[in-house]
Amino acid sequence: MTVKYIDGEALAKMVLTGAHHLSHNADKIDSLNVFPVPDGDTGTNMNLSMTSGAAEVKNTNSDSVSNVANAFAKGLLMGARGNSGVILSQIFRGFSKGVEGKETLTPKEFAIALEEGVKTAYKAVIKPVEGTILTVAKDTAKEAEGFANETDDIIEFLENVVSASKKSLKNTPNLLPVLKEVGVVDSGGQGLVVIYEGFLASLKGEELPEASEDENLNIDDLVSHEHHKLAQDFMNTEDIEFGYCTEFMVKFEEDKLKENPYDEEKFRNELSEHGDSLLVVSDDEIMKVHVHVEYPGEVLNLGQRFGSFLSLKVENMREQHSALLSDKKEEKSKDLQNFAIVTVAMGDGVKKLFESLGATVVIEGGQTMNPSTQDIATAIEKAHAKNVIVLPNNKNIIMAAEQACDLADINAAVVSTKSIPQGMAALLAFHPDESIDTNKENMLEASKGVKTGQITYAVRDTQIDGMTIEKENFMGIADGKIKATAKDKMDVIKELVDHLIDKESDEIVTILSGEDSNQDEVDAIIDYIETNYEEIEVETHKGNQPIYSYIFSVE
Repeated sequence: MTVKYIDGEALAKMVLTGAHHLSHNADKIDSLNVFPVPDGDTGTNMNLSMTSGAAEVKNTNSDSVSNVANAFAKGLLMGARGNSGVILSQIFRGFSKGVEGKETLTPKEFAIALEEGVKTAYKAVIKPVEGTILTVAKDTAKEAEGFANETDDIIEFLENVVSASKKSLKNTPNLLPVLKEVGVVDSGGQGLVVIYEGFLASLKGEELPEASEDENLNIDDLVSHEHHKLAQDFMNTEDIEFGYCTEFMVKFEEDKLKENPYDEEKFRNELSEHGDSLLVVSDDEIMKVHVHVEYPGEVLNLGQRFGSFLSLKVENMREQHSALLSDKKEEKSKDLQNFAIVTVAMGDGVKKLFESLGATVVIEGGQTMNPSTQDIATAIEKAHAKNVIVLPNNKNIIMAAEQACDLADINAAVVSTKSIPQGMAALLAFHPDESIDTNKENMLEASKGVKTGQITYAVRDTQIDGMTIEKENFMGIADGKIKATAKDKMDVIKELVDHLIDKESDEIVTILSGEDSNQDEVDAIIDYIETNYEEIEVETHKGNQPIYSYIFSVE
């Protein structure tokens, strides 16, 4: 029997089956982490992100493919955790754009949507790396176009899609040398393959498993609800510098483009001079803009240079704000502080340390549990300030933090800290009398002046960077690179300390002891540093962080 198309109900079942299949493979995907550290969390992040998307789909009663895909993309975006979750959300955000307005999907339409997903995901990543989930998505979409021309059976089409994704995944070690060295395929790519497998299983009629209670998440509405909710909660009417929320969509026209060639980055920079809260999204045919400005006509004229308007909307936010806020809320808004710092940390001791350094809101997360876009957006709102700076303190949280700041209707910015010591250094460089842009620049510069060391253990045997690492041996990591490994923890600590400290330039070593540390061990570390590095000042704090027995900050 040939199935020539899928409708919204079928797509919803595919999403739920994909989410269920991913949840059962999350641990396997986690184990593919290149570093053998116990915080390999790609599977966990993709699972939580996918679960959020599936929950939104479950709450959508529609037989339209367009509505189901839009709900899926919305849930994924707000639930996105870590780089893998953010990229996954962008893939299906593009997919949803590719099926906009469609009631059903044929193989050819499905293939076009997959390609739209690839375009959107690649745009979201500043420096795309081949041999990752991006490559698997790209290769699969490219093959899908050919499959769609060969068959009008959607099941046969998806069988080929799954086969193509597995072929691409198998090739990832040939594109990313570190994968070949360690002997694994890309973990994010594996997660995408698992999702596609779930899609196919659903279409083939495999019984749809009931979602567990953990999957029934309560996800708030995205853009219109969250966007305006933040505006109402954070600002007084008189504080709205740019009073008109201006949105427009332009269809590119060839004759206008000849006279005014379109460059998205150049156009974005041009618009930024007229207002704030700017988002520009475009493809080969359409450009969509959202911006807050004081003179809407100016930006509309700029957009019309490239084509004709498909839609436009201008709203007076001052009038909306005055009408929507109750007297109680208006009174509360007068108490907004000028600046707030949102940071991410794991361990009650680290949390207290950040608070003592001036952090307004500390999100629990980091290793093993990356906060979602929604978690960070909620923290920004909770900070209750006109300007909010976010310190992710983990390279895998930066993209979600940037998405949260894009959603915020206040001045919110990310300082791309990649470790707890970098976050501490950035906090110490904050100055409340400076602008948010100046603070961002100064804090980022300060974060680059600190070296980070971590002590943890290996969860499997592996070889990386020319080192042979045995399961359960301790490892010393310096700024993301494994520099020491041995059975004896103290031997590893000493070797790591020697690698981190420069006698000629360094002055202070700060030690954050983890939940599995003990005072005798801490005393031994202090004694080693003071004996071998007489000019170095040593500070210690009980961080109680999991996973890492010790975190060293050297500057």
